[in-house]
Amino acid sequence: MDVTTGCHPRPVTALTHRTQEKVPPDLFIQVAVPSPLRRTFDYKPPRGVDAEQLQPGTRVEVPFGARKLVGIISGCSDKSDFPVNKIKSISRLIDTEPLLDEKLMQLYKWAADYYQFPLGQALQTSLPAQLRKGKPAKESVDICWQLTHQGKDADPDAFRKAPRQQQVISLLKKNDSLTSSEIKAQLSFSPSACLTSLLEKGLVKKTDSANTIKASTTEDELYGDFQPLALNQQQQDAVAFISALPGGFSTTLLEGITGSGKTEVYLQIIADVLQAGRQVLVLVPEISLTPQTIRRFQERFNRNVVAFHSGLTGSQRLTAWLHARSGIADIVIGTRSAIFTPLARPGLIIVDEEHDNSYKQQDGFRYSGRDLAIYRARLLDIPVILGTATPSMESLNNALTGRYHYQALTERAGDALHPSFRLLDLKGQQIAEGLSESLVEMIRSHLENNNQVLVFLNRRGFAPMLLCRECGWIATCPRCDSSYTLHRNPPALSCHHCESIKPVINECLECGSKDLAAMGIGTEKTEQSLGNLFPDTTVYRIDRDSTRKRDSLHNILEKVDSGKPCILVGTQMLSKGHHFPAVTLVVILDADGGLFSADFRGQEQMGQLITQVAGRAGRGKTPGEVVIQTYNSTHPTLQALIGEGYGPFARKLLEERKLGNLPPFSYMALARAEAANRSLPERFLQSAKDIISSTHGKLRILGPLPSPMEKRGGLFRFQLLLEADKRSILQQGLHRLMSAMEEHPDQRKVRWSVDVDPVDFM
Repeated sequence: MDVTTGCHPRPVTALTHRTQEKVPPDLFIQVAVPSPLRRTFDYKPPRGVDAEQLQPGTRVEVPFGARKLVGIISGCSDKSDFPVNKIKSISRLIDTEPLLDEKLMQLYKWAADYYQFPLGQALQTSLPAQLRKGKPAKESVDICWQLTHQGKDADPDAFRKAPRQQQVISLLKKNDSLTSSEIKAQLSFSPSACLTSLLEKGLVKKTDSANTIKASTTEDELYGDFQPLALNQQQQDAVAFISALPGGFSTTLLEGITGSGKTEVYLQIIADVLQAGRQVLVLVPEISLTPQTIRRFQERFNRNVVAFHSGLTGSQRLTAWLHARSGIADIVIGTRSAIFTPLARPGLIIVDEEHDNSYKQQDGFRYSGRDLAIYRARLLDIPVILGTATPSMESLNNALTGRYHYQALTERAGDALHPSFRLLDLKGQQIAEGLSESLVEMIRSHLENNNQVLVFLNRRGFAPMLLCRECGWIATCPRCDSSYTLHRNPPALSCHHCESIKPVINECLECGSKDLAAMGIGTEKTEQSLGNLFPDTTVYRIDRDSTRKRDSLHNILEKVDSGKPCILVGTQMLSKGHHFPAVTLVVILDADGGLFSADFRGQEQMGQLITQVAGRAGRGKTPGEVVIQTYNSTHPTLQALIGEGYGPFARKLLEERKLGNLPPFSYMALARAEAANRSLPERFLQSAKDIISSTHGKLRILGPLPSPMEKRGGLFRFQLLLEADKRSILQQGLHRLMSAMEEHPDQRKVRWSVDVDPVDFM
């Protein structure tokens, strides 16, 4: 390789001079480049560059083998471990000042080290695409739209026959100006036709965005169209407690049952932060929640609110990133990757639904957005709030042991009441397409009372299995240890693990019989069955398949919000943060899967999911009912969850974890390896295990063993579980393990990774 490397971590002397100095002749710049090697690379400074420009966080272009790559300066040193004549010079400086500030660089370095991931790749994967390619750190020219005097005087109600124009008018009334991309992001539809029509009517005008964007100030009126709501006593206590905490870093777990008004608590705490001229970062678990969260924040505050998530275009992400960095954005709302968004004047971080597994990246840079939010708040010396109705075991334990502050909301806000629960024992019942007769009558009763019904089944597709009645053959994915899922719209056999798709077959590949049966139920079949049972009622299906198209989820939710009787059928997409005031019955079709999971987190995740889905019932004035179909109605886990609620249920699980010395009372990492040759990943992990076993006696190592799904995507998969009573012991073992795997002669023949604090053992 043409480029010489320096080992990481290594002593770093950051350049912090703010006066112009010439670069010392023996200065070596450490650059993090997008390479799979866990180290930085030494380069000589470019000619004619002042020392103050070579700051950590600054992008540079460097030669790397036969290519030129965009890297980021991580530090410098007056020494190098490699011959000076083999060290190349930086090709050019891209930025005149650091793109990433000191605290953000510290976050990246800590995260890369803790999660055993190359710093250069960690930096690159979370930056907007244009910045990764070395483009200037400035937003592209975008058309900005403002209301004319005529538009400001227009009554939005006059546009009832043109609802999209009505939404654009209403949005622009709340903002001095918005770019086309900002309007598109906030309204979840392309506004081009609407804006053109409004322009022709003289209701809007367009300008260059560079001439209209401005930062809001503390002198501006804080509240927008919607003033703060009246709080109940528990909400008041939570706001008062968090607001009275001493300045600086603190972590508060806000455990509030579904419908208890956690968001209103957030909003009233945020108001004080905005009044002080500080920024707020709000993390949400799913992209689908971002538009509705943004709308609620915009309706409340007369401040700049931006979104940051993977569903945006490249230019939208860059604009949001730059607005947060410059301080134009007062509130940043995004999914887990938003934790790396730069902030000019940070004041508060909120992690909503902190328990959600979506905060844990499951490939590549396997970080936890929630855990990094806490670490970043510590670096910035600001408070962080973790909110949820179903705390993770880790957060709950930290609250109970005093590491986190704790506040509870045990009553629903307003006039809403707790839903009632009923376990519907399926033993001896007549079942048709997964629906018992008594359940169908309950659904009918709620619909006849002009209410809405939500039916939850965490299994998309029409049926999870296509089976031959003659010989028992099952249509199985040849690349995975899994059967194909049958889909009817459009017709296909799909593997939900490797995403391979093939046409539906009409005869058995084993015996040639045409007697094939769809076994089991998925959301498509449930949607069809309910449509047949209730032909006069609209059935909406919400899952990953039905919401692939842009605006599809938004359009469905708009129709549901009308309050007309309907049935919602869906997966866990329905469980997260949605407010359906007209839903009075929630049905959980199959609650038994989590009771017998081989994963020690199975019951925790089952309890969280049932509680979150049940929380969609009775959020309006009409009391709600939750019906859970099960063949195990007397199971102690279900009885505890339904009878006592998630709080006592979780505390009992925590006691069991402690007895078993399982997380959060121990610390885990999972090393994975996979290859087309079955023996190769097992040998690879065994060799690494042999090396670390002799040097780390306090580290408990299990495996290598086949993964629960041994074959996936055509590759055989093995894993090695590492466990320790202290994080420091685990980290020491991981550093040695990584070195062993990186130096292994077969490391290029297998695909391998390390997952620290894993939540998925599949």
